[in-house]
Amino acid sequence: MQPKLKMKWLLIHPKSRLPMASEYIKSVIPLNLLYVGTLAKKQFEVTCIDERIGQRVPEDFSEYDIIALTIRTPFASRAYEIADLAMAQGKQVIAGGTHPTMVPEEVRYHCTSIVAGEIEAVWDSLASDVKNNTLKPLYHSHDLPLLEDLQYPDFSIVCNSKKARKYFSQIPILATKGCTVGCNFCSAPKIYGGNYRIRSVKNIIAEIKYHQQRCGKKNIRFSFFDDNLCLNNTFLEELFTEMAGLGVRWNANVSMNFAEKNSNIELARRAGCDALSVGFESLSQTEMKRMGKSSNRVKQYQQVVENIHRHRIAVHGYFMFGFDSDTPEAFQTTYDFIVNNQIEFPVFAIATPLPGTEWFARMESRLVHRNWDKYDGYHLVYKPAGMEKDELLNNFIKIQRKVYSWRAIYQRLQRQTPFWLWVANMGLHFFANGLKEENFY
Repeated sequence: MQPKLKMKWLLIHPKSRLPMASEYIKSVIPLNLLYVGTLAKKQFEVTCIDERIGQRVPEDFSEYDIIALTIRTPFASRAYEIADLAMAQGKQVIAGGTHPTMVPEEVRYHCTSIVAGEIEAVWDSLASDVKNNTLKPLYHSHDLPLLEDLQYPDFSIVCNSKKARKYFSQIPILATKGCTVGCNFCSAPKIYGGNYRIRSVKNIIAEIKYHQQRCGKKNIRFSFFDDNLCLNNTFLEELFTEMAGLGVRWNANVSMNFAEKNSNIELARRAGCDALSVGFESLSQTEMKRMGKSSNRVKQYQQVVENIHRHRIAVHGYFMFGFDSDTPEAFQTTYDFIVNNQIEFPVFAIATPLPGTEWFARMESRLVHRNWDKYDGYHLVYKPAGMEKDELLNNFIKIQRKVYSWRAIYQRLQRQTPFWLWVANMGLHFFANGLKEENFY
């Protein structure tokens, strides 16, 4: 008797149907799909397609048993196209990711099953139901799994393709999950319920060494994909102490209060940090309080940058426009702050209410549409309070062109900036100069 063939899974990361800034710089390795694929590979045959790097999704799904998609809001419309096509061919379609977790009542019309939250929490029952052809409409566990059980992701799932060269070379890694800050424009509070979980330092160090061995060198570069790496100082001190001397370089998202302490930055540098991502968001303290991010103290912004730069670490800063207190002057104030403080990699977005968040509910009456393609931080999807629409968009284009002019890039990158940040700046120079007002409607 012939052995039973393994069921075949096709994992898909869709891309936006509209041009995005990420098309001008390399894409990050999809860690979420890696974790799904690593779980599934033990029992099923797994193929992964990432449209962001130019891989094509087939129109004929006959060779696959399960089509699984990870969906963020800007990719939702494209994901629905793929899912609807697969469903029409009689395939079982599983949808997971932020968007299905936040608005499962919408996504359920385009798939067989939704995984809300973390797939590790429901994997055993999901895998069993796949094998028995008894998939349920929704898998959602409120018991968050221990991070100690998190397996090292199998990078061969996405990196064996010739197109994998289009990924950033930085290796993604997770040390924590969740965030307790509670910004009302962020999805994390609903996904993780305000919980913050930590892997053991021993487990994290073991994974770093595993990647060094896998890559055949010590001086690897990786990126913490945590929402907020630095909410537990005892944990961080132990982690950074153990990382010192490993020979790695890394970057991470950190909160403002962590960066306010010079000793924290010094320890991070000794551990190999060469860039920190900081959500400045706005230079209005009123707006930060309104958005639930009162931990951001605007009067400390300059000191934060000085602390980071003092230890030869680059600043990857996030800035948003379109908040209710914003006026045209907010753009000039932000530009001056960025250039005067030599922010190496500023990233701009139009403040966008994402479905399922507290801010979305508050802004619902002012939304002009629910075309998810345009919920990407580069389109105005609501009626602004402090400016006319054209005024906001013109200034949004202008600040990007100014900040990413060759002259401003040279002014900002005077320090020992990691090479990948030079490359990102050059990519965004061409992106910014191609922006037109019609791109934002």
